Amino acid sequence: MQTVSKISTAKTEIKKSTFISYLAPMAEFRTLHEQLKDQHPKAVHIVWAYRELNKYAQIVENQSDDGEPKGTSGAPSLNALRGADLVDTCVFIVRYFGGIKLGTGGLVRAYGGAVNLAINEAELIEFEIKNKSVFFTPFTLMSRFEHYFNAQNLNDLKREFNETGAIWSVKFNDKEFKNFYDFSHVFEHEGVEFLALGLNTKPYF
Repeated sequence: MQTVSKISTAKTEIKKSTFISYLAPMAEFRTLHEQLKDQHPKAVHIVWAYRELNKYAQIVENQSDDGEPKGTSGAPSLNALRGADLVDTCVFIVRYFGGIKLGTGGLVRAYGGAVNLAINEAELIEFEIKNKSVFFTPFTLMSRFEHYFNAQNLNDLKREFNETGAIWSVKFNDKEFKNFYDFSHVFEHEGVEFLALGLNTKPYF
């Protein structure tokens, strides 16, 4: 399986209709969707599809035709993601109508082709399953942990604050977790507390 770590775009014109595709990490789905609606108010359709891995290691898929005839846009977009074996990845296709109808087959080819163009522009990376860990740090150690995550380029994390510090939820692969544990466990005497390690997490988030 493969995934992406950043947004890639592609643009094509078919019979005067313009198709702009955006391939993105699944974490960007909601934010990117809202941005595209704001940036393209005159677009007639913003079609989307995604594939993601749930906590049971099952692939979850969804798609939307956004007003195009049923099965002509969201489905071929999803099929393009499947064809590239992409997971934890979403795609949006913005369409500006050029006045010429493409027909059912033309729409299927146009949307599938638009997604494939974005895939060709993307830097695909090998997908690896990461497990979530939850831990607490007092405010006195916040900057030290923030520096660690920045230095290790670890950005798949969430934080919630209480009156004494922060509860972090971070996803690690095996190597990342080992390095993190080596770094962090020495601070337990300063208030760091491990709340959940691996998949068996408590519902803090």
